[in-house]
Amino acid sequence: MTEGWDCHAHLFGPYDRFPLAADRSYTPPEASLSQYLDLLSRLGLSNGVLVHPSAYGDDHSLLLHALSTHEKLRGVMVLRPGALPTLNGLHDHGVRAARFSHRSGAGSNFAGSASFDDLLALAPRLADAGLHAELWTDCKALPDIAPRLRELPVRVVIDHMGGFDAAAGIDDPGFRCLLSLLEDGCAWVKLCAYRNLLGVPDFECGRPFHEAMVGANPNSLVWGSDWPHLRVNPAPDAAQLLEVFKRWTADDALVAQILVANPAALYG
Repeated sequence: MTEGWDCHAHLFGPYDRFPLAADRSYTPPEASLSQYLDLLSRLGLSNGVLVHPSAYGDDHSLLLHALSTHEKLRGVMVLRPGALPTLNGLHDHGVRAARFSHRSGAGSNFAGSASFDDLLALAPRLADAGLHAELWTDCKALPDIAPRLRELPVRVVIDHMGGFDAAAGIDDPGFRCLLSLLEDGCAWVKLCAYRNLLGVPDFECGRPFHEAMVGANPNSLVWGSDWPHLRVNPAPDAAQLLEVFKRWTADDALVAQILVANPAALYG
């Protein structure tokens, strides 16, 4: 196995040991730790970042179990104020971040998620605990919160390439806002384009967005498979997504930086 990181994946089950929360917005098929480790091997990657799914609510048992048994895995929890008496010690258990959600058109926050207000409230505690923030947002919602993001005392990693709108193009104000945060070192971005391209006739129309991000600040980019591709049918092949990332990046040194050096600095 070669060196490299998949920086966004989720685990589910087995449900007889790790049951889902009663209050949840979806019920996915099982996606086990052993299946994910097999995927990493098939991708030729050595490390993975597991993001706690909202379907587990406040129960992080599965995530913490996976982190305790495999030293090459890191974790992202979902935290709300009052959920834990202290965040100290989470870093020692392989946790590197807490995830929050602020998306356009989403209405009230969905079950098991943490809001942008939760991020604002928890940011000082995250900083003290050596953790960063992960944010699921999109380019429509981003301009309204960008000034607050610039003031936070923690790193912010934006999921899914900021939910760019392929039809709006790279000059869309929301996407330019994302590039500005990236250029100024105020945000990291996970390169994972496919969710923004579902239903788009030509997948290649995502390439200009990818290239703009690489041009803006390659030092603050990581790649994620988003396995097991929740509620996407048919699900993409993570190996093909990785090949698309390499082809769009088109520079071996930059590929190595984004797959190896950057995530090692962020999650190592």
